Amino acid sequence: MPSVPACIVLNDTPMTVNDGFTIPAPKTAVRKTWLFWLAMCFLFLPGLVHAYLLMPFPGSQNLEAIKLCYYLEKIIWPLRIVGAVAIIVYAFYFGAEKRSKKIMLPVIFFAGAATFYVTDIQFKAEEMFKEPVAPAFANVFKNKVPQDYLVVGVVHNGVAKAYPIIYLGYHHKIQDEVGGLPVLVTYCTMCRTGRVFSPVVNGKRENFRLVGARHYNAVIEDGTTGSWWYQATGEAAAGSREGEKLAEVPYQQATLAAWLERYPSSLVLQPEEQFKPDYADLKKYDVTQPLDRDSNIVNKDTLVRKSWILGINLNGQAKAYDWRQLVKAKVFNDVVGKTPLLVTIKKDKQTFQAWNTVVDGKQLHFKTGTADQLTDVETNSLWDNNGLCVSGVNKGKQLTSIQSYQEYWHSWKNFHPKTSYLATLN
Repeated sequence: MPSVPACIVLNDTPMTVNDGFTIPAPKTAVRKTWLFWLAMCFLFLPGLVHAYLLMPFPGSQNLEAIKLCYYLEKIIWPLRIVGAVAIIVYAFYFGAEKRSKKIMLPVIFFAGAATFYVTDIQFKAEEMFKEPVAPAFANVFKNKVPQDYLVVGVVHNGVAKAYPIIYLGYHHKIQDEVGGLPVLVTYCTMCRTGRVFSPVVNGKRENFRLVGARHYNAVIEDGTTGSWWYQATGEAAAGSREGEKLAEVPYQQATLAAWLERYPSSLVLQPEEQFKPDYADLKKYDVTQPLDRDSNIVNKDTLVRKSWILGINLNGQAKAYDWRQLVKAKVFNDVVGKTPLLVTIKKDKQTFQAWNTVVDGKQLHFKTGTADQLTDVETNSLWDNNGLCVSGVNKGKQLTSIQSYQEYWHSWKNFHPKTSYLATLN
């Protein structure tokens, strides 16, 4: 018989008896290892997953994960604390040597600090895109913004304000007032969506913060309930207010020159000195339609993710028009649902508008005139490029504006899945 020692003392390492037979390590060692890695997951993974899903990393924006992001954000810090405590317990009670403990804890601490910097500072939306500290406006005489810059313009109670997209695109949102009306002026550069909303919800003016993006669209959070809202639709997608919508405030997107032509007393948002390097990154944004790097374009007229479209949404009926075709046509008469309308683009190829073409109960059809003016076919009256009839039997009549949007096709399609699309204008 093989000799067996009278007593075997087991620890956390395999033991070999004198006949060469190896006794495996106890299961407690395996459990200790699992405790360590579980603690590491709690400490690092929640923040990394959260940052990945809320930033435009490859593949992250195509997932239906806004609710996962929402609830994950609420428990990130509790999970981190649990993970940190578990690692400390592991190091002090299960660490092999004092020397190992002295190395382990500092390494984990610095790794945690680096991860925190990446997830909570470097890739945290509200840190990357800060709101203006003290928004300053100037009239046409003191304005420093170039006239060819695109703006989002709002008018209320006789007061007009213009927000240059080059600045708004960096900030993503500006919380302001126009003629006593609280407004939330927004722009998302990932989908080219400009929107203006009332920040008043259930009678209370909310303060919003930028939390990140889903489906390449900015997501904002209200200060009262912490609900998350899509910028493209103004609809709450997660939180206690899920399904509610912010009231939209009418606005126009135009060049500053076109805006000031219509509203010469308008105030214009001026750049803040501390953000000028950030504004510079967007200097060429909105100048020409870029190719979609995600697509292999052979025909320049091919509809791709980043094709520009002009979108209209009336009574639940959504329709998109190819931007390049509209630029060529300049004027297009159409019907969305049961509403006859006119879409126009000025000679600057950037300023656009849409109007209801029913005047005194009669539908009118329009064609281009001279100097950006329009002529209706029915009465041959002359209309200016702001929808006002300046001569003819309809003189003094004003077409009713219809809200229209210019954005990327992928954004419009995602948030208006039943939209129709008009590729050619006949």
